[in-house]
Amino acid sequence: MKYAFCNGTVLDGTKDMKPLKGKVVLIDGDRIEAVADEGISLEGYEVVDLKGAWLLPGLIDLHVHLATSGKPPKRDKKPTNYKRLFELLSKHKIILAVIKKLTADYAKTELLSGVTTIRTVAGILDMDSRVRDDINSGIKDGPRILAANTGISVPGGHFAGSIATEASSPEEAREHVRQIAATGPDLIKLMITGGVMDSSEDGEPGVLRMPPEIVKAACEEAHTLGYKVAAHVESPEGVRVALENGVDTVEHGAKPDEEIIRLFKEKGAALICTISPALPYADFELSESHALPIAKKNGKIVMDGVIECAKLCLKEGVPVGMGNDVGCPFVLHYNFWRELCYFKKYLGASSAETIYTATLGNAVIAGIDNETGSIEAGKSADLIAVSGDPLEDLSVLRVINLVMVRGRLYKEPRVRKMKEVDALLDKYM
Repeated sequence: MKYAFCNGTVLDGTKDMKPLKGKVVLIDGDRIEAVADEGISLEGYEVVDLKGAWLLPGLIDLHVHLATSGKPPKRDKKPTNYKRLFELLSKHKIILAVIKKLTADYAKTELLSGVTTIRTVAGILDMDSRVRDDINSGIKDGPRILAANTGISVPGGHFAGSIATEASSPEEAREHVRQIAATGPDLIKLMITGGVMDSSEDGEPGVLRMPPEIVKAACEEAHTLGYKVAAHVESPEGVRVALENGVDTVEHGAKPDEEIIRLFKEKGAALICTISPALPYADFELSESHALPIAKKNGKIVMDGVIECAKLCLKEGVPVGMGNDVGCPFVLHYNFWRELCYFKKYLGASSAETIYTATLGNAVIAGIDNETGSIEAGKSADLIAVSGDPLEDLSVLRVINLVMVRGRLYKEPRVRKMKEVDALLDKYM
């Protein structure tokens, strides 16, 4: 198909983007053909009248757990034994088929909410890459997926035995990287520290679980095989261990210091800021989050650390990307727009800087900026349109008028929403 998007305002996603009026965006197949001046011949194109809407690159979410819904708990309870649950689920083919269908359904929800590229960072077995392949072959509708498949943890580590394997030595870590590589991922994910949901002591989230020698071995093996490494890290010690031993992206982050910033720069690593998962623990009343008191205190520590790390990295010129850790409690597959609002609110970024981060900036960090992330001739036709001006109010991204991914157009996309969860989240915007 050939499309011509007319009568709208274009934000191209580049770092110095300015509103472009009087332009027509031409699509030929799965590519952006040109950003041309109005008045050119549109013969042979299906004209899409934007009716004054704003046209942007499709959003890119760099931190997604695709197989989980994000539905919050209904009562206070101790953390689930995910390892035992996973052992039970993984033995049943019918259950695994259901999990794959849910994974595909959540991927479609991501797309219909305006997210045209996701990077998954630990999922159930190889479900993420299998759904990715179904989407790439046209069997399923969904966004572009960069999949990590199963992550690597250590015994007693973050999500060990469920969405992450357990490596007890450097040799085992190398073997696990090779085993995961055989499932066809696009990157490797490590669980270096603990997190809010599995912290065992009050005031000590992000305890270092993975020894430096295991981090180093996993990174060396991944890099040898041509994969970048993303790592879950939620403490200053964990950030230093991650950067010293070869991690390419630090997911979440923690309170920084001069040494951490020096290591980011020296290693050429990036930070992926994730405010959405910590906010409900940090800010909600316990009666609203249904979290244990220890999780509220530790959630606040993590949220403050994520924000401080991202703010200093931005100031010091360290690449900062954006993800919302979707799949965690209260973080839903259609709510990536909230992460953009938090990025602006808590980091002091402008709307333009925020949109750049969620589009071309994220594409650069993921190594796909030659393919997507901006509205430029030759790039993949990944576009969204919204009625209002996102430079004035990022929350207009809540309602998407249309989505296009790889030239495939979805008009008036709609997703099923959790209204009670949205109403609660709206209180803390």
